[in-house]
Amino acid sequence: MQPPQDTTTTAADRSPHARASDSGPRRRLANAIRALSMDAVQRANAGHPGAPMGMADIAEVLWNDFLRHNPANPRWFNRDRFILSNGHGAMLLYSVLHLSGYELSMEDIMQFRQLGSKTPGHPEYGYTPGVETTTGPLGQGLANAVGMAIAERTLAAQFNRPGHTLVDHYTYCFLGDGCLMEGVSHEVCSLAGTLRLGKLICVYDDNGISIDGKVDGWFTDDTPLRFEAYGWHVVRDVDGHDAEAVKHAIEEARKVADRPSLICAKTIIGFGAPNVCGTHGVHGAPLGGDEIQATREFLGWEYPPFEIPDDIYRDWDARSRGARWETEWDAVLGDYKRAHPDLAREFERRCRAELPEKWSQHAAEALARANERGAKEATRKSSQAALNAYGPYLPELLGGSADLTGSNNTNWDDCTALTHKDSDGNYIYYGVREFGMSAIINGLALHGGFIPYGGTFLVFSDYARNALRMASIIGAQSIFVLTHDSIGLGEDGPTHQPVEHVASLRLIPNLTVWRPCDSVETIAAWRSAIERRDGPTCLILTRQNVAHQARDAKMLQAIERGGYVLRDATSEPEALIIATGSEVELAVDAAQALTERGRRIRVVSLPSVEIFEAQDAAYRESVLPSRLTARLVLEAGATRLWASYAGPKGKVLGIDRFGESAPANALFQHFGFTVERVVAAVEALLSE
Repeated sequence: MQPPQDTTTTAADRSPHARASDSGPRRRLANAIRALSMDAVQRANAGHPGAPMGMADIAEVLWNDFLRHNPANPRWFNRDRFILSNGHGAMLLYSVLHLSGYELSMEDIMQFRQLGSKTPGHPEYGYTPGVETTTGPLGQGLANAVGMAIAERTLAAQFNRPGHTLVDHYTYCFLGDGCLMEGVSHEVCSLAGTLRLGKLICVYDDNGISIDGKVDGWFTDDTPLRFEAYGWHVVRDVDGHDAEAVKHAIEEARKVADRPSLICAKTIIGFGAPNVCGTHGVHGAPLGGDEIQATREFLGWEYPPFEIPDDIYRDWDARSRGARWETEWDAVLGDYKRAHPDLAREFERRCRAELPEKWSQHAAEALARANERGAKEATRKSSQAALNAYGPYLPELLGGSADLTGSNNTNWDDCTALTHKDSDGNYIYYGVREFGMSAIINGLALHGGFIPYGGTFLVFSDYARNALRMASIIGAQSIFVLTHDSIGLGEDGPTHQPVEHVASLRLIPNLTVWRPCDSVETIAAWRSAIERRDGPTCLILTRQNVAHQARDAKMLQAIERGGYVLRDATSEPEALIIATGSEVELAVDAAQALTERGRRIRVVSLPSVEIFEAQDAAYRESVLPSRLTARLVLEAGATRLWASYAGPKGKVLGIDRFGESAPANALFQHFGFTVERVVAAVEALLSE
C-alpha cells in the first residue's frame, strides 16, 4: 500500500505567512540555515532537509536572542543546554554551531554524513563541539532534556545561596511529531510536569508531516491539551515562521518559573522549497538540483553552495557575547568562592567529575568491612549496604527507582526525595516509567555534577533497552540497578523471570555488566560503576539470599579484574567450574562435593565478563588455563554466549526456555541447578 500523497504544491498555498522570499534581516539569517542544510544533504546524497528548513526561523531567534553559550568553550558549565530531540534534523544544529562560531568549519559541513567527520548523520555527543547528547531515536532527546533540567534545578538548590546565584541556566529542546508519538515522551513529560521544571522550554515543530505523509491519519492528539493535563505551561498556535511571534512565545515561557513550557509552533516542513515543502517528500531525501535552484530563487538566496556572506557571519557570531557571559559567570564564581569556600571547592570537584579526596582508601575499607561482615543476603540488599557505605561520601549520587524502591533497595539511610517542593533531594521516585527513567538518567549524567542511578526489575530492562544502548553509545556514566535476576525471583513466573536478559545486555558494546555472587562482589561492583567515567554499568542482583564466600586479601583485590579464582584445588586442578551470581554458591558447594570424591576442582567467579576480557592475556590464562579443557559454566540464563568459555570439550548448564511459577528453591531443583547435577556433569566431562 502506498502512503497517502499530498496534493498541495506551493508554499503560498500552505500558509498565509509563507513569505519565503522575505529579505528582512532575520529571514536572511534563517535562510543561511536553510541553504547550508539543503546543500549539505544534497552533497551527501542523504539526510533530512525538511526539519532544518522548517525550524530555521525558530532556531535563529532562540540562538541569537536567548541562548547563553560560549562557542570558544562548549563545556562552560553554566551554559544553556540545547537538545535537538528530532535528531534527523542534524543539519539544523550543525548550521547554527558553524554560524555562531564553534570549531566546526565549512569543510566539516561539507563532510556531512561522511566517515570520520564532525557532522555525522545524527548529532553524536563527543563528535561535534556544542552537541550536548546523541539524538536520533525519537523521544530520547526530550527525555535527556528532562534529565538536564532536573540536574540544573537540583544543583541550584544544593549550591546557590542568598546573593550568590551560581547555577542558573535553561534547557531548551526542539522536538517533532515523532518524538510525541513515541511513548517515552509521555513518561518523561508527565514526570517533568509533576516536578514542575520551570527552566525546561520545549518547542514542538507542528508541521503535520511524518515519513508516511500527513499525520492526521495516525496522530490526531490534542497535543496542547495533553501537555496542559501534565501540568505544563503551553503556548498555542505560534507561527514558527514569524520571528517576532517566536520571540514573544519564548519570552512568555521564560516568565513561567513553576512549570515546564511547550511552545506549539506551526511550521512548514521544507520551508522555502516551492514544489515540495509541506509534503513528506522533503522529510528524508535530498531536494535535487532543480528544486535547490528553485529554492534559491524563492528565498532570494543568491549565493552558491556553501558560501555565507560576511555580514551574515557577523550577525550570527556569538563568540564575543559568549566570552562575556562566561567572564561574568567567572566573577560570580569568584565571589562565591570568597563567601563559601568549602561549597565552592565541592562544586568545582563535582563539575570536574572528580571523586572525593581519599575515595580509594574509603572504598577499600568498605570492601574489607563487607568481607568481615560475611552476610548471607540477597545481593539487592548488599547493593543497599553499598549505598549506605558510599553514599555519605558521594553527595553527587542521585538515585531512584521505577516504582520498585522497596524491591530494588535503591534507597539508603540518607535519601531525601526530590519533589517540586524540595529540589535539594538525592532520590527520585520515577513511577512506573522504566524507559523514561533510564533516558532521564542519561541526561543527568551528561549535564554533569551527578552520578545518577536508577532501579527496576531485570526483566523490565526490555522496556528501557534503547536508553541503555544510548548510554553506551554516548559513554554516559549511568548506573542501572537491575534486580530479581533469574528464576530465583520465584512465584511471579515467566513474565517476571529474566532468562535471556543478562546475555542480551552483554551484547551491547561499551556496557559493563556486573552479576555479583555475594555482598563483597556487590560492593566491588558498585565501586567499579562509580569509578567508571566512560560508559554505563548494569548491576544484576538477586532477590534470594546467597552465601558469603570466604576470600583472602589477594582475592579481594582480584574482584576488580572481573574474574578470578575463588576456590582452587590443593594441587594441579583437573577441571574448571565457571559461574556468576547466585550460581557461584552452587559451584562452590559442588566443588566441595567433588573434592570429597578425590577430584581437583578450580572455581572461577566471573562477575563481569567485559572487565575480565579487558585484562591482559597472561592474567586471563592464569585464571582460565587453556590446558584445562574439562570446563562447566553455570548461569541460570541463556547459554549461547558461554560457548567460548566452555570450550569444545566443556558444557554449559543454563536455561534456554522460559521459567515457571513456583517457589525459587523448587525452580532451581526443577531446572537442574543442584549439587548432584553439577557433580555428575563434571564427572562426565572428566570421564571423556
